[in-house]
Amino acid sequence: MSPNTTSGKPLVLAQVSRLRFRHLQFLDILGKTRNLRLTAEQMHITQPAATKVLMDIEEMLEARLFDRLPRGMRPNELGLFTLHYAHSALDSHRKFVEEFSTLKQGGHGHLTIGAISGSAAHLLLTAVAELQRLRPLLVVKVLEQSSDQLIVWLAERKIDLMIGRFTEDSQRDQFQYERLSGEGLHITAGMHHPLRGTQAPGVRELSNWPWILYPTSTALRKVSDDIFSSAGLSLTSGIVETPSFLFALELMQSTNMLSLQPAALVDKYVRRGLLTRIASELPNRMPDFGLITLQGEPPSTAVLAFMDVIRDIAEKAPKTA
Repeated sequence: MSPNTTSGKPLVLAQVSRLRFRHLQFLDILGKTRNLRLTAEQMHITQPAATKVLMDIEEMLEARLFDRLPRGMRPNELGLFTLHYAHSALDSHRKFVEEFSTLKQGGHGHLTIGAISGSAAHLLLTAVAELQRLRPLLVVKVLEQSSDQLIVWLAERKIDLMIGRFTEDSQRDQFQYERLSGEGLHITAGMHHPLRGTQAPGVRELSNWPWILYPTSTALRKVSDDIFSSAGLSLTSGIVETPSFLFALELMQSTNMLSLQPAALVDKYVRRGLLTRIASELPNRMPDFGLITLQGEPPSTAVLAFMDVIRDIAEKAPKTA
């Protein structure tokens, strides 16, 4: 058939299986350059040969993928979909080659972990240290972020697993969750704060102070919002939103702002006299956090090894009240 037409027949596996690695490389480069001459140069072939490769691919798939323009190539809807497939397939191939080479040379592969801050970070620190003792050649990459962002990265396979929480009930259909621990909360402020040392202020009094809050998509923000909304109150004296604890720390030390923070994250700053706890009768618990992985995908040996280590550490850790 002509590459300028599109067949209405369904694509079959036999057609796709005719696509070779070089075809995928060609599509990936053409998708980036949108130019046959530049693609030919990078593939080290002639431009007529590049044209022939593209025609062969379109013939195999029985569909035109690119619109031919005077100054380049523009992928149509099918083309964009095919380019995404080619790029993903090459990425998977590169990852296989890298990890195979590492294993062949006596290494133990790569592991990318996403984690929330607070108690999860403390567990993670101990787990990574133990994993490095057990597997000294394992390359570990750690990304710290809020659960809402981590779960996006997990779905996109930018991380191998995460330590965090679900942010929507619908995520339970796509991801596997295994509880690790609970997490306490403290209302914190700078050492100079007028509420330091006072008897437990009520929610109404607290609502009159300015607050540093986590972004609205985070579990911690939902807890703080629920505290005030359940009392029919709203914060009126100024709000700063930030996911950064270090920025919140600097702000608490230089202003009279309050912040609701994970206990495990702020305890050492309280002990060092950099922050103070504000006694309160407000709820002091966060939803549990745990290991989250993709449903239906068998974990790698590195992921399984890490999960075994952190389970053991979480089991032995002091239980939160």
